[in-house]
Amino acid sequence: MISKVVIHGYRKFRQFAITPDPTTNIIVGDNETGKSTLLEAITLALSGRIDGRWANEELNPYWFNADAVRDYLDAYAKDSQVPAPTICIELYFDSLDSDVQRMRGVHNSLRLDFPGTKLEVVLNPDYDEEFAAYMADPDRPDVLPTEYFEALWKDFNDMPLRRRPTALGLSVIDSRTIRSKAGVDYHTREILSSFLEPKERAAISVAHRKSRYELTSSALKGLNEKVREGSEKLHDAPLGLTMDQSARASWEAGVVPAVDDIPFAMSGQGQQASIKVALAMKRRAESARTVLIEEPETHLAYSRLHKLIDRVETLAGESQQLFVTTHSSFVLNRLGLNKLICLRGDDPTRISDLDDGTVSYFKHLSGYDTLRLALATRLVLVEGPSDEMIFKRGYFDRFQKSPESDGIDVISMNGITFKRALELCARLDRDVVALQDNDGSPVSEILQELTEHMSDIRRMFVGDPSLGKTLEPQLITANGVEHMRTVLGLRKQDNPETWMPNHKTEGALRILESQEAVVMPNYIKQAIEHFA
Repeated sequence: MISKVVIHGYRKFRQFAITPDPTTNIIVGDNETGKSTLLEAITLALSGRIDGRWANEELNPYWFNADAVRDYLDAYAKDSQVPAPTICIELYFDSLDSDVQRMRGVHNSLRLDFPGTKLEVVLNPDYDEEFAAYMADPDRPDVLPTEYFEALWKDFNDMPLRRRPTALGLSVIDSRTIRSKAGVDYHTREILSSFLEPKERAAISVAHRKSRYELTSSALKGLNEKVREGSEKLHDAPLGLTMDQSARASWEAGVVPAVDDIPFAMSGQGQQASIKVALAMKRRAESARTVLIEEPETHLAYSRLHKLIDRVETLAGESQQLFVTTHSSFVLNRLGLNKLICLRGDDPTRISDLDDGTVSYFKHLSGYDTLRLALATRLVLVEGPSDEMIFKRGYFDRFQKSPESDGIDVISMNGITFKRALELCARLDRDVVALQDNDGSPVSEILQELTEHMSDIRRMFVGDPSLGKTLEPQLITANGVEHMRTVLGLRKQDNPETWMPNHKTEGALRILESQEAVVMPNYIKQAIEHFA
């Protein structure tokens, strides 16, 4: 299993390190935070390849971290002897397998005596002069000439690697883009390797060769006689057509997987994605120790995704380590919040100590949008949509802009307990404010069970019970009955004290859109001032 991933200078990551879970890792993050880059880096260091091609064949200037290149160019302008940028991706393994242990050494950035592999991209010394001439050219572009660099795949004993050890088997499934031909080739090999013994393979090969010979001697016989008659004047030896019996015409080349008798390439994209994931995880442990899955939710309806995640949970075991990138809260909740890795620049957050009850809680409420909690930098937790609209009105009155424009996400809990949500926010060290009605209970009692999750950047504000049990009476107390009637646009015979509790969402919407001044209850004012 991969016990640590260290990345220096590769694409999004300048100085990055993560200690993954030995079984399942759910990788989330905003767009362009490096989710796919992390899987690419693991693939490169584990196989020396990317997209099936050797690293040297795919090497390009955009592999290098843009900030590192920019700093190098600035430094080069002052000192031409400054070292050229490099890339280093290291995987540290926790395995007693003899093949893995042979890769043990201290040639890694942490100087640990550990088994591991690394992919380095460095300036090829054979091109030192050419690189110096390129850099000295005043008209050169600010792009590294990767033609002068080389990718080196080695182990921690500093020995070059030519192939991936069997014990480090890898399966990569990108559900976002289904390349049908590649998918067919891949699954053909999977089916052959998983279900055919050598003798069975030989028997099929003989039968295939025989059938091709029979096609030559029967169906092509008449055509060959005509060709032979017409070709005698062109060539001394008779010409004819025959079925190819060479290795390139082996029976494997003509066999494709089928789904319910429909060729795999012709099945739906959701069907292809689901089958690719299932087959990859069903491979023998010795041939697929690491499984990388890109966005399994792609192309799948909710019911199909539910079945796929059930299958992933069933097939994932101690012998396989799973890395899954996702934009789906359902995938995150079902596979377990305690397996979460949240990417944000070079400082990833991994949750490993979340309460088992909280993990189970969100698994059973898998439809809740947990990703909003995980990805928000600053957030406000409110009980429902009416509280959300009132907070937004108060925030706009205070700052003349919406909370979203300041990067503050206002999230309705919709029945989710504050305790569970705040525990997750605490583990992610998020800046969060929670707003809650007192419902007639003393404020101290409400806050007591949340104390362990509170800090200077995590606060809970509760309305004073003497000013009203819920939001609506708190607003009436702060503004007066007559002014609230005006704000809400009610008739004289309508009483805000009875109308508002029966029209919570409609009332909040009217307050949000009203041109009249509205005084916020003190606990909402306190929450707003938290972000001042």
